[in-house]
Amino acid sequence: MAAREIFELPRTIEPADIDELGHVNNVVYLRWVQDVAIAHWSTAATPEQQGEVAWVAVRHEIDYKLSALPGDGIIARTWVGTADSHRFERLTEIVRAADGKVLAKARTVWCPINRATGKLTRVSDAVRARFSVPE
Repeated sequence: MAAREIFELPRTIEPADIDELGHVNNVVYLRWVQDVAIAHWSTAATPEQQGEVAWVAVRHEIDYKLSALPGDGIIARTWVGTADSHRFERLTEIVRAADGKVLAKARTVWCPINRATGKLTRVSDAVRARFSVPE
């Protein structure tokens, strides 16, 4: 298996992220999962690839391990897992910056959409080679 490329994105906890229990609401973790996926694509894909392909999440699985609290620095880490012509698995960890503890783990399945037609499209060999690891 090829070495996976890990992309990281620091996140700041905002007051609106905190729920009635005093920790980051679960929905915020999902936002971070999406933020880091989009940032990775925007950073690593060519302008042509970005102009041709948009991504739609078709499945999210999140395991919550520890609470994020006000004042915590957060790092969202992501990498692409297995992929075929129509589906990319993206894995994400949300970690506390201060101690590296994993707060949540996510698995998301993304499908490529042709920007011009709005329809499901095949992932090009160039995109697959750039972002995926062999099965």
